Amino acid sequence: MANLDSRDRSIAPPPLAPNLKYRRIVLKLSGEALCGTTGGVGIDGTVLRATASELAEVHALGVQVGIVVGGGNIFRGLKGASVGMDRAQADYMGMLATVINSLALQDALEKAGVPTRVMTALEIRQVAEPYIRRRAMRHLEKGRTVILAAGTGNPYFSTDTAAALRAMEIHAECLCKATKVEGIYDRDPIRFPDASMFAHMSYDRFLADKIGVMDSTAVTLCRDNRMPIRVFKLTTHGNIQRVVLGEPIGTIVEE
Repeated sequence: MANLDSRDRSIAPPPLAPNLKYRRIVLKLSGEALCGTTGGVGIDGTVLRATASELAEVHALGVQVGIVVGGGNIFRGLKGASVGMDRAQADYMGMLATVINSLALQDALEKAGVPTRVMTALEIRQVAEPYIRRRAMRHLEKGRTVILAAGTGNPYFSTDTAAALRAMEIHAECLCKATKVEGIYDRDPIRFPDASMFAHMSYDRFLADKIGVMDSTAVTLCRDNRMPIRVFKLTTHGNIQRVVLGEPIGTIVEE
């Protein structure tokens, strides 16, 4: 892979905004978040550009952002396994799907003026750097947004778990989970318009109630390492910025 450092070596990281709550975050995006209203398949260019534009605004505040993208809009390992594929093989295919999404997001971010690196847990040197924890942290310190692809590099682990793991590894201050709804509800808000949203939820309550927003392995990892999780709606413009500024949107999961 060509060395891209020469393109942005002289670019200083944006200065930190004085009123930030979080200076370094990991943002978890589902693959479905990138496909808009196309029925959960493919990548919607309009959604991709809008997401990149919003992330550019957050980058301009001086926030260090690591992004973990799912691959469910292209291929989902569990779905492959459900039709008879070997689970490990299906999961590796899902990891490759996350690399495709990550490269698409990188292109959109760079067009929005954000210096970006894709780092992958599966070695694909022609298109991305291998994930090395200390190198990822160095990229963040230099003001580059880092997209962390291919999950953990191991089958049987979701990209939610990968996001929790990477948040711990790079010393993020919050794991931000962007979803299709405003936060965590007491029941499905799409089916029940009168559903109530939780402003706060404990890790133990999340696990006991088997909340489907994030898998239990990821939440347990966050609980054991006291990593707060902020669940919020992606498609409301400005929400990522509101999160890093500490506005009480969505649901916070913590002790």
